[in-house]
Amino acid sequence: MLLLLLSGTFQLVLVLQKTLMTVNLQNKEMVVGVIADTHGLLLPAAIKALKGVDLIVHAGDVGNTEVLDDLKSIAPVFAVRGNMDMTEGLRELPETEVIEVGDVLLYAIHDIHRLDIVPSKAGFSAVIFGHLHCPSVSEQKGVLFLNPGSAAQPRRNYPASLALLHVSKDSIKAQIVNIN
Repeated sequence: MLLLLLSGTFQLVLVLQKTLMTVNLQNKEMVVGVIADTHGLLLPAAIKALKGVDLIVHAGDVGNTEVLDDLKSIAPVFAVRGNMDMTEGLRELPETEVIEVGDVLLYAIHDIHRLDIVPSKAGFSAVIFGHLHCPSVSEQKGVLFLNPGSAAQPRRNYPASLALLHVSKDSIKAQIVNIN
């Protein structure tokens, strides 16, 4: 286990096998940037939209390690492996991530059709996923399901997009941000 304290505002805890990130809110709102399906292209508009976030979750199909490096220059990054992430440096990404922000528990996976848990029974507040290249926000059994859309290759006439999660103690609100 590795413990890292960054600028006194939050704490990262990495655990072998599954990564658990714990973020202590200290009575403030945290903003989590959520991005997916970059396929090796990080648009300047995406970088601009993510400026000032406290944490970034990439929901897979990163495309290359440079995208992760660029995102890490903005905020700490947690990423999951997408079906196209088979090159060195990406194939080692986990299939899922568990991220704890205050009392809110997030579960990240690339392909929602590969979800093999019942998020509401497992105590998750949100499931973050990509793969479909279309943004969506829905709620099922008290769990927020968020797909930020594709930040580089949108489909079905959607614009390029990402999402912002606003987390306060035990509440979570999603906002889709069009970046064209």
